[in-house]
Amino acid sequence: MRIAEVHIFQHDLPVRNGPYTMANAQVWALDTTLVRMVSDTGLEGWGETCPVGPTYAEAHAKGARAALMEMAPGLIGAEVVPLTLHRAMNRLLNGHNYAKAAVDIAAFDLIGKATGLRVADLLGGVATESVPSYYATGVGEPDEIAQIAAEKVAEGYPRLQIKVGGRPVEVDIAVIRKVWETVGGKARLAVDGNRGWATRDALRVSRECPDIPFIMEQPCNTIDELRQIRAQVSHAIYMDESAVDLGAAISAAGTGLVDGFGMKLTRIGGLQRMAAFRDICEARSLPHTCDDSWGGDIIAAACTHIGATVNPRLLEGVWLAAPYIEGNYDPENGIGIEGGHIALPQGPGLGVVPDAAQFGPPVASFGG
Repeated sequence: MRIAEVHIFQHDLPVRNGPYTMANAQVWALDTTLVRMVSDTGLEGWGETCPVGPTYAEAHAKGARAALMEMAPGLIGAEVVPLTLHRAMNRLLNGHNYAKAAVDIAAFDLIGKATGLRVADLLGGVATESVPSYYATGVGEPDEIAQIAAEKVAEGYPRLQIKVGGRPVEVDIAVIRKVWETVGGKARLAVDGNRGWATRDALRVSRECPDIPFIMEQPCNTIDELRQIRAQVSHAIYMDESAVDLGAAISAAGTGLVDGFGMKLTRIGGLQRMAAFRDICEARSLPHTCDDSWGGDIIAAACTHIGATVNPRLLEGVWLAAPYIEGNYDPENGIGIEGGHIALPQGPGLGVVPDAAQFGPPVASFGG
């Protein structure tokens, strides 16, 4: 089975009740990029990549489309085999994993449809049909965030991620304490700085909250800063934005720099790379998430499939943008969260079939 056509689409995803606030950004709407890949058998697969603006990571929406347009002509005629495709993409373009991920996801969707298998089965087998999610609160004031935390615990979320940073650290400490007073041990807590704390802030938070069991996710901007605070904090440290590729994750895991990861599917390059990351984490007993920075049903389905294959004791959850956006690409099988968990899609491939009409004409097409 070979690639016959590649079509690239742009689509806007408005943020419900926006903005969504992080330490370094306020998000009102997201620009997502979709790839429709058609094989010489007539089957099609879908991929997606959706950076959260241009400042969250070394990625942006126009860059994704430019990278895909650079690679697409050279992919026509290539075999639909994920590892082979990654090597082909690397010959065509250096870097830009987040764009290559959309091709990788589409390839897995295509292979699943050709074989009748779900993507989770192609990735090694299903560990759970009901995949735990987690809720990220955004940055807010103590009473507001504590109320959200209580609501989400009542809905069944097993884990909460409290966004902090971008303001006086005293406010962040007050938020953490208020959330703990409100929900106690009813859900696992992650405190996510999104690179927004200086090392002094991370040290102060850990020293002033020794009684509160939370993990500290990407509190500071660089790997060097994480290394500086590693031996001085009493809380577990998870790496997120600094895990820019599989090599960085291997280094952090192998040196004991971190206790776990918040891993983004498109940042690492797609499902093929994510499966390798999953296996490395299991070898080192490192908990991790399987999610992405944003996106619609295609990314949501891909994250759910890889999450379903993770050893349950190591899966910190799959975050979806679904609660923050309106509608679904697939009106019948759209991905959503019920009781804090995501049902693994049942159809072949990703298990979702987008209504392409909502995306309008492609911004670029190749082959055919």
